[in-house]
Amino acid sequence: MLVPMAKPVGLLIGRFQPYHFGHMAAIEYALKKVDHLYILVGSSQKSHESRNPFTAGERILMIRNALIDKKVDAKRYLIIPIPDAIGHAVWTAFIDQVVPKYDIVFSNNDLTIQLFREKGVQVIEPPLFKRKNYSATEVRRRIIANEDWKSLVPTSVVKVIEPIIRKGRFKGLE
Repeated sequence: MLVPMAKPVGLLIGRFQPYHFGHMAAIEYALKKVDHLYILVGSSQKSHESRNPFTAGERILMIRNALIDKKVDAKRYLIIPIPDAIGHAVWTAFIDQVVPKYDIVFSNNDLTIQLFREKGVQVIEPPLFKRKNYSATEVRRRIIANEDWKSLVPTSVVKVIEPIIRKGRFKGLE
């Protein structure tokens, strides 16, 4: 009797500053190709900066709440914070120490793609979903400019970000 092969395990890395519909599309794409997905929240040590305004905990909450609202089975993913490393080659080795075995990396970041391909890991570039609007840079720009940003992120993410804005974290960030 032949035993069917299980789908591979995937790894998706992002800063999620903040989580938006483009990230959701990438996760949904990856979950169609793998049984389990490790979602790594990169630069986890950074926050309160113009490129990295949110803490790792806030970003994990954004992702988790959005996936719950989308009814994604929580057994299919694990969200792990990952800090930056001193050197790029050390960073991939650190990921291998922190993350259980994975077969595929999903990324659109050129450096991440290069580093994992050099390690011999299969890399898949998820299709970019309406990239002009769905980028964290655009969401942050709109927050600072007091323009519509809420249409770019899931409702559960709006609920995480609004209190942060009210507390003034974005004042002075450009």
